[in-house]
Amino acid sequence: MDSLTQIVLGASVGEVVLGKKVGNKAMLYGAIAGTIPDLDVLSRYFVDTVTYTEWHRGFSHSILFSLLFAPVFGWIISKIEKNSGVNWREWSKLMFWGLFTHPILDSFTTWGTQLFWPFDLRLAFQNIFVIDPLYTLPFLFFLILTMRQHRLSPARRKYNKIGLIVSTSYLALTILLKGITFKKFTDNLETQQIVYKQIQTRPTPFNTILWTANIDTGKEYLIGEYSLFDTKPIKFRGYQKNHLLLGELAGENKIHRLIKIAEGWYTISRKGQTLLFNDLRFGLINLNPVDPKFAFSYKLLKTNNEVIVEETPKFKEDAQNVLLELWARIWGN
Repeated sequence: MDSLTQIVLGASVGEVVLGKKVGNKAMLYGAIAGTIPDLDVLSRYFVDTVTYTEWHRGFSHSILFSLLFAPVFGWIISKIEKNSGVNWREWSKLMFWGLFTHPILDSFTTWGTQLFWPFDLRLAFQNIFVIDPLYTLPFLFFLILTMRQHRLSPARRKYNKIGLIVSTSYLALTILLKGITFKKFTDNLETQQIVYKQIQTRPTPFNTILWTANIDTGKEYLIGEYSLFDTKPIKFRGYQKNHLLLGELAGENKIHRLIKIAEGWYTISRKGQTLLFNDLRFGLINLNPVDPKFAFSYKLLKTNNEVIVEETPKFKEDAQNVLLELWARIWGN
């Protein structure tokens, strides 16, 4: 999830663990704990694009990381807050739950987490977008109410509990909606007599009303959208895989790693003389079938017998266009 959401979750968890003893300081350190796992983004400045993509939401989002570093961070805080009356073990407990709930929440997103690192298993339930105001804003509202209460006030614990219940209930609702929309997609595929090998579904950006599906038919990928307000059949658009365009690059180590990252859901396209590797798991940033733009595309270059992989930049105009298109599409077909 986005940084604000993880800060809110970490602060709320910190309040549960130590709010009664140290008040808002529990929220502060909980928020810090909720931020720490995402510091793995700094690795992008030290390694190549493929390695960074492999590392993102890896070790720092694992149970092992939480177990190893919670005592370290707890010890540091115990030295800073030596007059708080809270010992090292209690601070370590706060840090553990702040660190651990971060990847738990991230596992519900499309990218997922390597919670069981170093085992090669990524959890990605794909039932909530990485930024969802309906999850974050009510949670933040109740957290602010909590902060304004005295640390021993029953109202403080009540507001924090409500925030956790509301946010968790919404997360549970997104799982239910995923099940409902999944059946809508599969029913439409059956009605339209489309034979397929695999299907993946997920919500579109910033909402859980409009959902999208990737379908692997073997020869090509289909992509379709379904809104809870739809009254007409789902239209599926076809995208050629074009894997043969890779040519001799298909044998390169970095390409194999990219394919593994994309879990096999990718197309190859050509823009001028440049090959693009399009990761389908995150969908499109426009709904234009003529000129599709994928959320994550990588330029493939070969210079001096070395394969260079560069993520294509995203522009402000892309975000504005996708928001307008999504807003119009959410209300039904």
